[in-house]
Amino acid sequence: MRIISGKHKGKKIFPDSSFSARPTTDFAKENIFNVLGNIVDFEDLEVLDLFSGTGSIGYEFASRGAKEVISVELNYKHYAFIKHCAAQLGFDCMKVFKNDVFAACKKLNGRSFDVVFADPPYNLDRITEVPDAIFENGLLRADGIAVVEHPASVKFEEHPNFVERRVYGSVNFSLFRMK
Repeated sequence: MRIISGKHKGKKIFPDSSFSARPTTDFAKENIFNVLGNIVDFEDLEVLDLFSGTGSIGYEFASRGAKEVISVELNYKHYAFIKHCAAQLGFDCMKVFKNDVFAACKKLNGRSFDVVFADPPYNLDRITEVPDAIFENGLLRADGIAVVEHPASVKFEEHPNFVERRVYGSVNFSLFRMK
């Protein structure tokens, strides 16, 4: 995987081969960041990265000048990898927490972010509850955007905050806003 743009553009990051996370493909990541680039100014963003996995999304925001990136990852090996890579890359703006995402959303209640990005495991039993965890805990600013990556079989179109769906190969992103 690589960082697509920003201060560390082109930097390749190599997770251990035993990693169980499924990183967002470079193709899909580049496209969704192009979409986000038309909505937000990356500099000075406050970002919440849920189900951080390899940290790829957080690194991308940090490389593009985000003010703060909070990454939440339950798997200890993944959490430690993200912390290590963020330190190596000099991303002082990144804070990494080892926690269950749904519990972290409740703990963060009262904090709000410009962007909330969630890339849950595709087989997560509670995947359809991810947007609710964001909105019920007030994690998105009034003018912010939430992005949830998901398999094609999951449909969010009926969610009251759903805006649009983007598909890049086998990767699906649903975008949400405050209404």
